Amino acid sequence: MYLIIFDVDGTLLDSQNTIVHGFETAFSAVGLPAPDRKTILSIVGRSLEEAFQDLVGPNHTHLVPQMADAYRTEKIARRTSGLDLDPLYPGAREAIDRLHARPDVLLGIATGKAMRGVRYMLDVHDLHGRFITIQTADTSPSKPHPDMIERALQETGAEAIKTVMIGDTGFDMAMARSAGVHAIGVTWGYHDHSQLVSEGAEQIVDTFDQLGVAINETLEIAEEAV
Repeated sequence: MYLIIFDVDGTLLDSQNTIVHGFETAFSAVGLPAPDRKTILSIVGRSLEEAFQDLVGPNHTHLVPQMADAYRTEKIARRTSGLDLDPLYPGAREAIDRLHARPDVLLGIATGKAMRGVRYMLDVHDLHGRFITIQTADTSPSKPHPDMIERALQETGAEAIKTVMIGDTGFDMAMARSAGVHAIGVTWGYHDHSQLVSEGAEQIVDTFDQLGVAINETLEIAEEAV
């Protein structure tokens, strides 16, 4: 059995506008100027507190809890109001459904989101029942720590050699490398081609159509290695 693990933000979900809004709100809440859009998006994939820590630096560490709370409060308020309906990237649903239909494949999620955010995505896009394991920032250290993948392997009984991590950031690729699983990078997210390669991507794709081919090639290599 093969395990295919997806990142969420920047891989399945085009959430950049709502993420930037949340960070801008959090910086405003503590009276600090927000970084530019590119800088904010560069830390997507990290768990929330670690992301704020990366952005504010050591001089404002004491503000991180307040900023994270402001971000979460804004997110909950907007979702309750029916806002923050982040779209799936073109081809994402079709790719998920094709993989879910395969009897030899299990699907999982490993994300810096909280479980609350993942459930919201599953509700909005009617994706319940596709993912057998969901790992979030609620129970694991921030990427690139391998804990999320290690938990997914334990929950599913999958072998690392037959597992593929798919993500858009170097954090995803480094996490996969640390966990001893295969890594496929996608270019439509928040880190560029060179970052994905430098952190361990075995293959890089530009569309979900290409992703299907890359997964098949990776699984063939995995099968030969067993």
